[in-house]
Amino acid sequence: MQQSGVPYFSQWETPGMTLPVLAEGSQALLNDPLWRHSGAATIEEYARWAVNVCGMACLKMILAARGEILHPTLELARACTAYGGYVVNEIDASINGLIYAPFVRFAADRFALSAETMTGVETSAIPELLSKRRFFIASVNLGIRWPEREPPSKGGHLVLVTAASDETVRFHNPSGHDEASQADVTLPLAVFDRFFANRGISVDA
Repeated sequence: MQQSGVPYFSQWETPGMTLPVLAEGSQALLNDPLWRHSGAATIEEYARWAVNVCGMACLKMILAARGEILHPTLELARACTAYGGYVVNEIDASINGLIYAPFVRFAADRFALSAETMTGVETSAIPELLSKRRFFIASVNLGIRWPEREPPSKGGHLVLVTAASDETVRFHNPSGHDEASQADVTLPLAVFDRFFANRGISVDA
């Protein structure tokens, strides 16, 4: 498959932060020199949120594909939270999301995006999905950055699928750890299937 032409954004402001985050947790993001670009008020707010915003990075890429590149990731996350797309627990500082149905309403209201929550999606059906809407935000195991490894489970992380055929699927991974695992990653459908939780959000831009 050729390159998608869809701009790539990491969920970290410095795309190379993935391995430090894997090693140290979100505390590693306190060393991200570009954190202010996220729209966070403080570096602590950035570190707290950035580990949860793979879905907002996917949205940012979709918006950039239609020429809108002025949306800081955390500003998107705050706006989506107002719709219920994230649930913030102030007691233990946890953040739950992305919650699909509120996100679909948010995307329609704020950006006039036609989106639909999809469940029970067979991996082989992804090409047909993309024939109806341009993008598919797919729930995969975050270990998809190392496709040769066997994931312990499916789902929990979101990637932006930009193309698929009967043999392969192509996607942008907001938490890829290097160039090869970030933009226009192409995997055989059978490999993608090992990580894919058979659910996601189809989006037409």
